[in-house]
Amino acid sequence: MNDELWQAIVLNDASYDGKFYYGVMTTGIFCRPSCKSRVPVRSNVRLFQNSAEALSASFRPCKRCKPDGGRLPNEEWVMQMIQVIESRFAEPLTLGKLAEIFHGSPYHLQRTFKRIQGVSPAEYLLQTRISKARELLLNTTLSVTEIALAVGIPNTSHFSTQFLSRVGCSPSLYRKNNRDLLTNGGAPNGE
Repeated sequence: MNDELWQAIVLNDASYDGKFYYGVMTTGIFCRPSCKSRVPVRSNVRLFQNSAEALSASFRPCKRCKPDGGRLPNEEWVMQMIQVIESRFAEPLTLGKLAEIFHGSPYHLQRTFKRIQGVSPAEYLLQTRISKARELLLNTTLSVTEIALAVGIPNTSHFSTQFLSRVGCSPSLYRKNNRDLLTNGGAPNGE
């Protein structure tokens, strides 16, 4: 990519719209040069002559600048967010980070996600983390602290409090009760 095209991206130069599109490899999203999203890392940018070329390279259109001229349906947008949450639950995913990944405002992302899923992205992330913690408690010998870290909650007491409020018992008791039950041929509690 030459410096002229890079400057068009950095300066959000609308005079380059339609002349080229750029995709960000780390997010899988493509934009117009005039997009007001955060400036990507130059080495992560890939250029396209048109939106069809970006789409065929498996990039999704940005929700903010709509480079393909259309809009991604909200249900599909939320499903993409769910895929990111479920695959990256151990990372520090904030509403701001999700908004950055999906090129939308935090307010719009929150409102749309909650309308379609019935819970906020933060609550969905916590539910995913607790679900993964339950699996780890039953299927590994990791300590509660190691499990808390593995599911993205670095504070063990916060993890234990959240687990207790959602499952009804502490992580240690959950492991003990369900291992005893499984040993005797039953199904895990809460399953």
